[in-house]
Formats: sequence, C-alpha cells, structure tokens
Amino acid sequence: MWKSIPLIALFLLSCTITRAQTDDDAFVLKRIHTAALENGKAYSWLTYLSEEVGGRLAGSPQSKQAIAYTFDELDKLDNVAAWKQKCTVPVWERGDKEQVIIRQNGNIIKELDVLALGYSGATKRRGVQASIVEVHSLDEVDTLGYALDRKIVFYNRPMDPADLIPFHAYGKAVDQRVYGPAKAANYGAVACLVRSMTQNLDDVPHTGVTIFPEGTDPIPAIAITTNDAEWLSTQLRKKSRTDATVITSCKAKGNFKSYNVIGEMMGTVSPDTIILIGGHLDSWDVGGGAHDDGAGCVQAMEVLNLLNEIGYKPRYTIRAVLFMNEESGLGGGKAYADSARSTQTFHLAAIESDAGGFTPRGFSMEADPEVFTRYYRKANSWLPLLEPYGLSMSQGGSGADIGPLKSMKGLLVGFRPDPQRYFDFHHTRNDRIHNVNERELELGAAAITSLVYLIDKYGLE
Repeated sequence: MWKSIPLIALFLLSCTITRAQTDDDAFVLKRIHTAALENGKAYSWLTYLSEEVGGRLAGSPQSKQAIAYTFDELDKLDNVAAWKQKCTVPVWERGDKEQVIIRQNGNIIKELDVLALGYSGATKRRGVQASIVEVHSLDEVDTLGYALDRKIVFYNRPMDPADLIPFHAYGKAVDQRVYGPAKAANYGAVACLVRSMTQNLDDVPHTGVTIFPEGTDPIPAIAITTNDAEWLSTQLRKKSRTDATVITSCKAKGNFKSYNVIGEMMGTVSPDTIILIGGHLDSWDVGGGAHDDGAGCVQAMEVLNLLNEIGYKPRYTIRAVLFMNEESGLGGGKAYADSARSTQTFHLAAIESDAGGFTPRGFSMEADPEVFTRYYRKANSWLPLLEPYGLSMSQGGSGADIGPLKSMKGLLVGFRPDPQRYFDFHHTRNDRIHNVNERELELGAAAITSLVYLIDKYGLE
C-alpha cells in the first residue's frame, strides 16, 4: 500500500500539470481572440482589396495591384519575411458587356441580366441567334446528341434548396457550368445558357469557370440569373418558338507569368517544418472578391499579425501563402507544391480559408491514410479548448490550392465558416466589402490562429 503512494502522487502531479497546460492554452486562445477583435488588420486589408483593387482575374492589371499591395503589407509586419513566388497563369478577358436577348415568334420580349462564364468563346459583332433547348443534365445532352446542332442549349438544373450544406448542393449542380458548354459544343450547339449556381431565387448572375478541352472550340457560354432561368423555362413550356441572340466579346490570351505572395515567421526550434495558412488572391472580375477569396487571404495574413500581437515565438515556421489562379487552373497551388517537393520542405499542416468571411464553425481535415488517424486523433484532443468558440472538427475536404501537398503526408485543413450565405455572393457583383461583417471576419482569423498555435505547440504526433 505504502509503495503505491509515490505512484498516486505522480499521477496527481501529472493531472495538475495537464490542467495547468490546459489553463495556459485557454488563456492564449482568449488573448488571440481579444487581439483580433481589438487590433485586427484583416478588415482594413480586405477593404482595400475589394474596393480599391477590385476583381482580380489572374494576369489582369488588378491582380498585379493585389500582388504588390499584399506583399507590401506582409513586409511591414514585424518578424515576417515576404517574397513572391513565380507561377504561370492563363489570361482571359471578358470584353464588352455580354447580351442575351430573348425573342418569341420573332418579337423581342426580354433582355436578360447575364455574365459570360470564364473561358467562354466570343461571337461575331452581331452575335448568334438560334432556338433554345432546355436540358437538366449532361446525360440529357448526350441523349439529344446532334439534335442540338445549331441550337442554344439551356442548362437548368437548380442547386437543391433542401440540401442543408450549400457546398454539397453546389457540388451536385456545378458540372453543368464547368463541363456543360463543351459537351453542348461537341454536338454542334452555337451557344450555351447556364442557370446560376445559387440556392436563392434572385436577379444576380453568377459567373465561374467553364472548361473547353483541347480540340473543342469555345462557344459563347453565359450564366443567367435563377429568376430568369425560371422565367425562361416557363416561356419554353408555352410551345411558342423561343430564340435568343447571344453577344460576347471574350478573349483567351494565353499563359503569362504571375506570382504567389508569401510571408513567413521563422520557427525557433524546427524552422524547416512549415505550418501553412492560405487563401487565393485571384477573384472574378465582376465584384470585389471580398468573400471569394479576399477573406481567406487577409485571414492568412492576420495569423502572422496576431502571433506578433500576443508576442508568440513559433517553434515551426508559420507561412502565409496567397495563391494565384485558383479560379481557373490552380497555377499558384501547383507551382507551390512543385517547389515544396523539389526542396523536400515538410509541411506539417496546411490550412486553407476559401469559404467566405462568415462566422467560424470549425475545420474539416484530410491527409494521406498512413498518417490521418493519428493526426486527427491529436487534433480532436484540443476540442475542449476550441468548443467554447463554437468550433468543431470533422473529416472532409480541405482546399484546392493545398490539395497538391497531400502526398507529402502533412495534415490538410479546410477552415469552415457558416456556409448558408456564401452562394448569395459567390462569383457575383455583390461580393463586396459591405457584405462582409468585420467581427465575423476577425473571429475567423482568430479561430485559424488558435489552431495554428495548438499545432505549433504540441505537434500532431
């Protein structure tokens, strides 16, 4: 009995130390959140990106402004080294305002509010005019086949309004935008209309990329609003001949040099091990790219700022990466991963924020199966510290730009803010700073910084 007393004392001492560590960590997380809400820079950075720079298509003059601005802001931060990393990006220009004019029995009945999809083809000056055929899937296009020759194909499959997770609904509907125009072109269609990707019924068109494989000549590909999609479908059911005139002047200009922007805080113990936080600096040209993905970029930058604010010296190197060209090819993400592989730079964790600047809800995680279970178990041990901030963890996808790092066997993390309003603004003219709540944006930055702190302090083994 007496011999067991030292073991009991050792157990109690261990519990006391663990409790003290937990209390200390809780205090640090509170300091991170306080610093974000009182001294955060993310909202002012995002205001400049959204309102002064604006939409930032890869290779555009605005993208170059964004590169210069974020590099300078990172370079101003204490204890942060900033540089630019070369990448190659495709360049596409929208040209003049697109037009879609609907005629019925030869008479103009409506001009739609539209946006050309990224990498849409151009028409001649007077456009193309043809009758409209409504479809709801790519399989239906295959079934109709060459009956679509010299027609305008209208994809009208809604995002499921009953799906509780909007990103799931998007994933089930977006194939018609990404691959639908090329599919229609292969059967001789002269243009394509696509219902906007949102669960809302509204009057705002949503652009986004469409892909024409090599050997497929791009046809005009146009996003129409969900309200116009409903209206047009009704007109087509009336059996009257319904035509559209489509006018675009888009132009693909080839591949050009651009840059990722990187800022890092050097580790004090294992500087060759990286914890990455990233977002994509490019955005569509029609709004300010505030939620998609200026928010993710400034949150990555804010992590470095907040670590400075609380005086934290990281064990590992903390690196903020603002990727170029996520929207139309992942040029920046691929260049970054190629560099990491060639230099054998180990990324213990990579966190991507690309779901808007809304209230933080948690993180989804993935990794190579060889390491995922133990990484995920370790991360879940921190839930008692994160749950008071409304944060949870789940298995799931991370992010497009960090995806190429998966083979390096680090933990890939997707930051998950509340998703319900994201597709109100995604790829639209309304993706502007006035639709971003400053407090929500900063709480997201604090949530990411909290996870970075815990990974840096405890590792993942």
